Amino acid sequence: MSDLQHSFLDLPDLACENVGGAALACNDEFFAEKESLLRPHAAVWKDRLYTDRGKWMDGWETRRRREPGYDWCVVRLGMPGVIRGVVVDTAFFRGNYPAECSIEACEIDDALDQAALATAAWMEILPRSPLQGDHQNAFEIAAPHRVTHVRLNIFPDGGVARLRVHGEVTPRWSRLAGLGGVIDLAALEHGAWVESCSDMFFGSRNNLIKPGPSLSMEDGWETRRRRGPGNDWAVVRLATTGTVERVEIDTSHFKGNAPGRCTLEGEVEGNWHLLLASPLQPHTRHVFDDELRRIGPTGRVRLSVFPDGGVARLRVWGQPQGQRAPGLAALDDLSPESAGAAFARCCGSTAWAAAMSAARPFEDRAALLRIGERIWWSLDEAAWLEAFAAHPRIGQKTGATRAAGHGAWAAGEQASTATAADDLLARLAAANDQYAAKHGFIYIVCATGRAAADMLADLETRIGHNRATEIRIAAEEQAKITRLRLDKLLQELAP
Repeated sequence: MSDLQHSFLDLPDLACENVGGAALACNDEFFAEKESLLRPHAAVWKDRLYTDRGKWMDGWETRRRREPGYDWCVVRLGMPGVIRGVVVDTAFFRGNYPAECSIEACEIDDALDQAALATAAWMEILPRSPLQGDHQNAFEIAAPHRVTHVRLNIFPDGGVARLRVHGEVTPRWSRLAGLGGVIDLAALEHGAWVESCSDMFFGSRNNLIKPGPSLSMEDGWETRRRRGPGNDWAVVRLATTGTVERVEIDTSHFKGNAPGRCTLEGEVEGNWHLLLASPLQPHTRHVFDDELRRIGPTGRVRLSVFPDGGVARLRVWGQPQGQRAPGLAALDDLSPESAGAAFARCCGSTAWAAAMSAARPFEDRAALLRIGERIWWSLDEAAWLEAFAAHPRIGQKTGATRAAGHGAWAAGEQASTATAADDLLARLAAANDQYAAKHGFIYIVCATGRAAADMLADLETRIGHNRATEIRIAAEEQAKITRLRLDKLLQELAP
């Protein structure tokens, strides 16, 4: 095995299974399964252990290829980012390792990524390169683009123990900002980074801000026993500058080796200011909020432990600076009458629109959506029916919709019906009539992204419900529609 000295190894492994990485697909795994590629621990050897397919190996191993071609495995990164280097580790594969490998990458921001793989645009980030057996084959990568998936190609076949993909985490900040409210500013998955520490003899500093709970002492940051004066520390560059609202310092699994106490400081204009000073207990999740000093926005924090020991996780929740959703300021500046009219485009209940106008200003998008739902569910049936009546029927022309601008949004939401066949529209119209005659209000569904035939099937099913069940379903669909339209309103009002 080589003694690796590459600078990229100090960056987190974006693909490891304990940060959410997954081996999605491969063309062959006859001797050893693809999932082993992403195990967090080093590969192991088990002498004289065989399965019914051959020698047990800790890695991904394909059968001996007897035809032209090569083998491949697709990996979803647990943390999307910019790749700076990879390690193709062939540990213990001596007579059965691939002769060469290459790596491709792509970006897929789709929850159904396995389906999207078929049309993904792959780019080569590592050209076909020779491999050594029983060796940590390290390759620098010069690809500046954010990626979410990689494909390891091996030529022609063989076994790879581990694939390590080191890089800089690059989250979608537009999505994080859209969530509003507090986020974990120190989360590795949000782009935070442990810049340096005094010592990490037993456990890497990178573990301190990894996703998920710590699994064992090995999965935390632990220093050696300090025999001289001083204390240990770690400096975290936050994902973005923000105001700290809550802190968690977790010593889970550290029972005889937890620090006795800690401090947490934030950096403001180049100077460190105390956020928190507290004793610590073994094997405990310590959560601090009211105890925190208010020092204003900070971009880095320094955790100091006295005198030494282990910390499983550090979480620093805060409000990102300048992350208020575009459009909220303009919404605040509207007159009560204009705000009421704007909200009426999102939901046709006059009581809801008036209550939303009075609830301004909203701290962020999350507060806008949360308060909107709370007000909706506090209304009576008459207010719900008024909101339902503001919608055109599914498949109906939208010009006669009551609220100004409401029809334009409805047309876009029902876009699939614009191209539906005449017989399908006729069936929708008949089913709408039957539904309204039975329940006393029109059929409401969040039509965004739904095909006309799919909505017809849903409508026909819902005709069979009793009125109490159906008015609740309709209210839930209205809540979905309102949420989408509030985002549309913010987009329209954004400068």
